[in-house]
Amino acid sequence: MIAKFVVNNKIHSATKVSQFIANYVRKLKREADIKRKEKVKKVMEFVEKIKKVQKEIRTILRKIQKEMK
Repeated sequence: MIAKFVVNNKIHSATKVSQFIANYVRKLKREADIKRKEKVKKVMEFVEKIKKVQKEIRTILRKIQKEMK
């Protein structure tokens, strides 16, 4: 479990972001606070941030694919 956390938290050389950042738009801490509830507005902002980061990563990966061809 710790190894998986470390791998997913490592910055990837191609995308320049970690898997956690790509999926959750933030670095995860080992001690998660699951008791906190987010308001709907904050959740929607969070979702939009995720979409933006994933769109940027897709663009980067497409560029890298073209360069590798």
